[in-house]
Amino acid sequence: MASRIERVEPFLAMDVLAAAAAKERHGDSVVHMEVGQPSAPVPRLVREAASRALEVGRIGYTEALGIAPLRERIARHYRDAYGVEVSPERVVVTTGSSAGFVLAFLALFDKGARLAISAPGYPAYRNILAALDLEPAPINLRRQDGWRMNAEGIERAQAEAPLAGVLAMSPANPSGTMIGRAGLADIAATCRAHGLWFISDEIYHGLTYGSAADTALAVEPNAVVINSFSKYYCMTGWRVGWLVVPERLVRPMERLAQNLYISAPYLSQVAALAAFDATEELEQVKAGYARARDVLLNELPGIGITEFHPADGAFYIYADVARFTNDSIAFCRRMLDETGVAATPGVDFDHEQGGHHLRLSFAGGEEVCREAIGRLRAWLR
Repeated sequence: MASRIERVEPFLAMDVLAAAAAKERHGDSVVHMEVGQPSAPVPRLVREAASRALEVGRIGYTEALGIAPLRERIARHYRDAYGVEVSPERVVVTTGSSAGFVLAFLALFDKGARLAISAPGYPAYRNILAALDLEPAPINLRRQDGWRMNAEGIERAQAEAPLAGVLAMSPANPSGTMIGRAGLADIAATCRAHGLWFISDEIYHGLTYGSAADTALAVEPNAVVINSFSKYYCMTGWRVGWLVVPERLVRPMERLAQNLYISAPYLSQVAALAAFDATEELEQVKAGYARARDVLLNELPGIGITEFHPADGAFYIYADVARFTNDSIAFCRRMLDETGVAATPGVDFDHEQGGHHLRLSFAGGEEVCREAIGRLRAWLR
């Protein structure tokens, strides 16, 4: 039997990024569409808040759950954005959403517990679960259903073997699709019926191109919600995110945070507090993503990539490229080598169907997308 560490697979998006960086070091030009990282700079108000904190000079530990002003501001955000009342005491500030997943999984599940996740879905889910001796239970989603996790899939997974929880993401990585309030309510009801924890990954909230995303807290007050300042707020490298948890989990989360990382970085927390006031600048950034999205939606069919969902949110197109390949790893490697366009193989997100899919990030903006289309047009003929 494979050891725990042997069950942790590579994060292929990061492997592609490393290969692309090596290509650039040799003087080659690369069009980056492999990672979900905003290309826009950190908002001005965020930089100014961080600069003021640096002038004071003392950058130390904070309370493990986060500084009180940030927890209070996050709680207010739920009232303002969703009409949901959240006590600041239920907010846990984390070192990015990645630490949030670790805290949630450790606090909620014992060794060997089985957690439903989506396929295609964010690869770190299954790898964090494997590292913690937990069992991912992939639910195979269908493009004709919009790649949406639904209650029927959870029921099937529960019938195969008992689950301990369900992890849903909306908007989703890699597909960009949203579940919607009715779908979230169905998932919440299914979790209640079977006594399962409902974890909602909402890190792409704010990045939607039609209707706004719904929070799981609107349909299930006891849901565990994970969010981050990385995506909408353009703060990937600051490594700061948050959880909203039921009151009975606050103290267990605090104990874990105290011992695993002490606290999220003070400077990042101060900067994150200012991010809520940078909406005007951030909405301009999102408008740029929308233009980039339009380029791909309009131009991909013309180069032979026709099978994809139009991406309700986030900044990804998850495309079926079966007409070109059944080996997405080799395909993406060759595409990078021969055209300089970096994309993520679909097997990063789905072991079963990902061999004929790839993910294109349009976080780089409109001109990056146009450059990629130009390079791929002749190559795919």
